[in-house]
Amino acid sequence: MNDKIIKRIFAQIRIIYYFCSTIPVVFRDMKVLYFILYGAWYVLSLLPLWVHYLFSDVLYFLIYYLLRYRRRVVRSNLATSFPEKSADELKQIERGFYHFFCDYLAESVKLLTISPDELKRRLVFKGTEAVEQCVEEGQSCAVYLGHYCNWEWITSLPLWVTSKAQCGQIYHPIENKDFDRLFLRLRQRMGAVCIPMKDTLRTILEFRKKGQPVVIGYISDQKPHWVNIHHWVDFLHHDTPVLTGTERIARKLNHAVFYMDVRRIRRGYYEVELKLITRKPQQMPEYRLTDIYYELLEQSIRRAPQFWLWSHNRWSRTREEFNERFEVIDGKVIAKEKSELTQ
Repeated sequence: MNDKIIKRIFAQIRIIYYFCSTIPVVFRDMKVLYFILYGAWYVLSLLPLWVHYLFSDVLYFLIYYLLRYRRRVVRSNLATSFPEKSADELKQIERGFYHFFCDYLAESVKLLTISPDELKRRLVFKGTEAVEQCVEEGQSCAVYLGHYCNWEWITSLPLWVTSKAQCGQIYHPIENKDFDRLFLRLRQRMGAVCIPMKDTLRTILEFRKKGQPVVIGYISDQKPHWVNIHHWVDFLHHDTPVLTGTERIARKLNHAVFYMDVRRIRRGYYEVELKLITRKPQQMPEYRLTDIYYELLEQSIRRAPQFWLWSHNRWSRTREEFNERFEVIDGKVIAKEKSELTQ
């Protein structure tokens, strides 16, 4: 789940945190907030999924009509991404997004206690044979995916591939340690490991030294920090700055590269096809893997646009502002003020 979304959803729970900060230190050391959060989440997750969807319908009404959560951002993103669509078509996509977003939250709650068999029934992976062939031949895999459909349930990939591979996903640690601990527990339930972004290369190299092939998922459609902008793509009618770390790691370590093409079959059911992009990333031109990823992601989004995360302010950084404020020196992005001081 996107960190900013988590912070907004649980903003009210901070009241509990402040309350806990007033009780004796001995209780704070027992991680009171974590156990409150975990206990409440656990009890809710035990409810049947159809009950969660009832809550989702109520939440949709609250978020869309009353709170109007990020409506301006969503409408702007949709209008600029689909200039060819009518106002009615855009409104339909908008409502579909909010319906799905609430379902996504409900399904994420259910993930804490859903059984592996039930999850396998609801989210089916296809194309895992190609992944297993790579693993059998000693080649690790880098898997591109986006904030499209239920990316939390994607952590069930270990249920579908050989145990010879260690599955994992790159993530941003949440600032609040109690929330971070809770989401780590959630995302690692099915056997995948969460790897902090800053430790990605080091952790993968550690697995490599042990002779352990890995299958790592990279959600690569986030907005990069200014100093991490090295490449731009034409994505949904936008000049878009993109993350290139996935490509750099795949090229450096010669990982096979896949794309996860996710489809929502119906409410609570998904199909994921693992599409092989290349087993020889080092032979591809620089940034070509990144370009292919965004081409495939755009195809997925255009097929069913309501299932992408439109509430993210994805295009707030422009090339004009980048050129005005930064310059690239020896492959590094440096603020012009700093570069002037060193001259």
